[in-house]
Amino acid sequence: MDLLAESLNIMKVMRRSGRNECKIPASKLIGAVLQLLQKEDYIKSFEFVDDNKSGFYLVKGIGAINECGAINPRTPIKFAELTKIEEQMLPSKDFGMLIISTPKGIVNNQTLREMKVGGRLIAFVY
Repeated sequence: MDLLAESLNIMKVMRRSGRNECKIPASKLIGAVLQLLQKEDYIKSFEFVDDNKSGFYLVKGIGAINECGAINPRTPIKFAELTKIEEQMLPSKDFGMLIISTPKGIVNNQTLREMKVGGRLIAFVY
């Protein structure tokens, strides 16, 4: 079971149904992805709620998410391949973002381009 894929799917379904908040399962990876989504204004805020189990995130203000999803298996990409992957995964240039796991943390494709490193492609959002 992929928690990231489930979380992104919950946010997409809630956005399409007109709801503005949702609960998604908690993990360190999901927390880092939510921070990136908040930074890029796809969501307004999120908070961790401890339920004496694994906890969950309460996401509020789900914004302009038209489509999102996790990439399985986690595909390794090189810096030189970034433009090709963007053309395959995103609908147009400078619309949406790829979420990539690097040794320096979870970043989007613009930050990866500045860092000039490779990583593993984990999700896309537009």
